[in-house]
Amino acid sequence: MCFPQRSDSQGRRRPRPSGSGSVVCVALFGALLSLSLATAAHWDHAIFLDEDYRLLWSITGQDITFEVQARTHGYIGLGFSKDGTIYGADIVIGWVDQGHVHFQDRHVKKHGDGQPLVDSSQDYVLLLGYENQTHTVLRFKRKLDTCDVAYDVPITNDTMRVIYMYHDKEPHGAFYTPGSLPDPAEAFKQARSLFLTQRINQAPLKPDARLKTLELLNQDVSLPQGDGTLHWCKMFKLNDINRKHHLIRYEPVFDSSSSSSYVYHMILHECQGSSPELEIMSRENGCPCYKADRSILTCNSIVAAWTRGSEGFSFPNQVGYPLESNQARFYLMETHYSQSVSEYAWPFQPKPKAMVDNSGLRLFYTSTLRGHDAGVLSVGMDPNWRHIIPPGQEHVVSEGHCVGECTQRAFPRDGIHIFGVMMRTHQIGRQIKLRQIRGREELLPIAHDRNTDWNYQEYRRLTSAPVRVLPGDRLIAECIYDSSGRAAITLGGLTTREETCLVLALYYPRQKELTTCHSLPSLPTVINSLGINELVPGSNPVRIASPPELSGMTLETRLISYDWRNNFRSFQYVTRRGSFKPLCWSARNQPMPGTENLEGFAPNITKSYKVIRSCSFIGSTNVASNVFYQNARNRYVTESDASADGAPPPASGGQDQQDEEDDDVDSNNVIEGAARSKVYRSSVTESMGLSAAPASCRPGATSANVAVAFLLFLIFLNSFRIATT
Repeated sequence: MCFPQRSDSQGRRRPRPSGSGSVVCVALFGALLSLSLATAAHWDHAIFLDEDYRLLWSITGQDITFEVQARTHGYIGLGFSKDGTIYGADIVIGWVDQGHVHFQDRHVKKHGDGQPLVDSSQDYVLLLGYENQTHTVLRFKRKLDTCDVAYDVPITNDTMRVIYMYHDKEPHGAFYTPGSLPDPAEAFKQARSLFLTQRINQAPLKPDARLKTLELLNQDVSLPQGDGTLHWCKMFKLNDINRKHHLIRYEPVFDSSSSSSYVYHMILHECQGSSPELEIMSRENGCPCYKADRSILTCNSIVAAWTRGSEGFSFPNQVGYPLESNQARFYLMETHYSQSVSEYAWPFQPKPKAMVDNSGLRLFYTSTLRGHDAGVLSVGMDPNWRHIIPPGQEHVVSEGHCVGECTQRAFPRDGIHIFGVMMRTHQIGRQIKLRQIRGREELLPIAHDRNTDWNYQEYRRLTSAPVRVLPGDRLIAECIYDSSGRAAITLGGLTTREETCLVLALYYPRQKELTTCHSLPSLPTVINSLGINELVPGSNPVRIASPPELSGMTLETRLISYDWRNNFRSFQYVTRRGSFKPLCWSARNQPMPGTENLEGFAPNITKSYKVIRSCSFIGSTNVASNVFYQNARNRYVTESDASADGAPPPASGGQDQQDEEDDDVDSNNVIEGAARSKVYRSSVTESMGLSAAPASCRPGATSANVAVAFLLFLIFLNSFRIATT
């Protein structure tokens, strides 16, 4: 493991390269320029993909810049895959050999032998490459969408399957021919799902006397065995937050590496009011959630939500969730345990063997209040058997509606501002979209993920300006499932074998009138979708009355024996166009007044958003609507976390800001500083990377480049004089 060290870049002596005087000067200028770029780099995101491989990245405009820091002196690779395997992957390969950086844009054929082949179009640009005593480092950039439709994977707001490679040997001989890379199967480690463009930044919090922490932990929960799952509910009582504070960050706390593999999600709910029953529950160790008396639980406001694969969540600078014992004293934490092991959550840990668990959440809160109180609105399908997903289908659409009648009653006159979302399905979910309807016009989707991973469904930030939702607007959580691998129907529910379709929307200003805004297909819609006209009233088990050919059959038998292959289209039409029951619930876990008898239908949309085509998506179609689907909001949303709340970025300048930038350099570059004992090559101008040239001048340098190099040379000379006096 490497550790951050501050770079000693000023005044450092460099070995003098051989060659003519002009080559020496240009090489020196190149080294100084690369060193300047290295030490001044600021990274928006950094993550260890495993113990020996660190990935850092930032996005500017339509460009994304990566740095890979791998503990090896062989070759390393980074790429993107649609399914998490190396087959069909877009990958870049590089290594340093005797003072030369080799760097190539490659791909792996979908039905090939796993060998990364060099692309005909080199769309990655090398910026920096070097080795030190332990690591190889490559810095490079590319366009978010390179328009290389044959070999490159566009980087979008979808969940990206990031693949990575490293090997202890370097290629020799014919570097670019098939089979030149030593053991690519061995070098390929695994895939990690990441939000590259909408990732919530978990930067270290600065020390602050007003910042406090609180851990809410389970107590000796007996974990499920086999394929079982457990939803565990534990009540907490907070007495010592006597005045308003803001929750600004939370993160998971795991009892052990073994028990952590059981934890699928943790959701913290705020309870309204006080009662003897809540007091009693807060003194107990918890119980399975289905045993809790829901009639006494007024806990319908979500405070924090963590899912497997997430590092936690940090609120934007101007937003915090309000905590105050006088307003809310009791909090219910729901933990979902499942023994299925995720390679995304704990890639370095053995399979779980724990019997009990004491995991939970760590909260960071401060008395320094921010500009807005945050709230969480749950939109989607209510988890219920009426949510039916037929088997053997590649594209099943389900929709959960938050109807305009409910937002009209609950939202303030100026509306709410959504700044982040968590979109959730279970195992067969493939796409999730949060749609916004105003009147008869469908606006741009608030969020859309076309490549979801049920093991990685954390909060993602939205655009620099939060999306405004007005009273009367309708929100729709639309989920697409692939049930082609299942022979039996899948029903809605809470277990991972069942399915869900939920979007948790983070917004401000907080309101308590509407916290859960779900829908559920009406019973007539469900039975009509199954070709049933009427059920036998009061029958148990439920039996069919008509049509005559189904008379006497149980509803369960009909569900199991239905000819889904031939009737899927009619089923899909009825479930999407039929009536549904809106479920609009307040923070007190009660229906909003006036919404109890609502009946909902699909909206009549007469105007939709414009479709923006992209070079990599021309020719692709949206299965549901058979039109080109592409929108600007979902593709290249790349603003920094500091502006995620819609506030303008801080003005530049000032010592405090400079100190912050210096801290960022240190925290994001674990081998950036002292590791620079051997800087081999920096192609800071945009060469295409198939060459293997030593550090030297490139023909065609502009006068501006020469001027920059000369200025850096003067700085170097001055630093050298200072160091020798």
